Amino acid sequence: MKKVLLITGAASGIGRCTCKTFGQNGYAVAFNDYNVENGEKLLAELTEAGVEAAFYPGDITNEAFVNEFVKQAVERFGRLDVVINNAGGLGGRSKIDEMTTEFYNHVMDLNMTSAFYVTRATVPALKAAGAETGNASLINITSIAAYNGGGPGASIYAASKAAVLGWSKGLAKELVGFGIRVNLISPGTIDTPFHSATAREIVESWKKGIPAGRLGDPQEVANVLEFLASEKASYLVGEVIQINGGQMMD
Repeated sequence: MKKVLLITGAASGIGRCTCKTFGQNGYAVAFNDYNVENGEKLLAELTEAGVEAAFYPGDITNEAFVNEFVKQAVERFGRLDVVINNAGGLGGRSKIDEMTTEFYNHVMDLNMTSAFYVTRATVPALKAAGAETGNASLINITSIAAYNGGGPGASIYAASKAAVLGWSKGLAKELVGFGIRVNLISPGTIDTPFHSATAREIVESWKKGIPAGRLGDPQEVANVLEFLASEKASYLVGEVIQINGGQMMD
């Protein structure tokens, strides 16, 4: 039996490394991203490496698209064992007295609502896998910003990631009886295109506030995601794993 990973926002950064890591560990991979060029490049790399994979380009803030792409993925692969809501983003920065309603809605849709759409659409397949294996897995991505409020102009990003955190705790209680473990990761400053809109010298300066003295590598995050989905983590339910080089210890 080949297990199947479905992951959103996966054509670069953490998602890209995660697709490769799960593929190397015998998973088939169904992945989504809005960037068609990056997605097709990753699909070619996965296929060349012998990984059974499918790419579903589109906007995961669009409810109809999410429902259709999940339907297609389940029809193609026959099952879903692991779902990772990786898509999300800062969406920009805005002070509260200058923030438009459109900006607020965009950031919340990107980080929270998209995860809701994907989770609702994939839970039936996860329940089927959980009934069979007892170890289906849903992993959501919160952020260090959910704990510290984020940087300047990122209050709504912090709020959206805090919403994902609280919602996931509730899901963990709701779904564990169906053989689905819900957990979260909380990345700190990981060296990915997420920070491409910020001047590199500013990004480099952040190392001063990280006890490890460096930015995180996306592969280090992918390794934790693979662990969380494995039977090695079979008693982890509703947990948040901080991946931040000591930037925040709780």
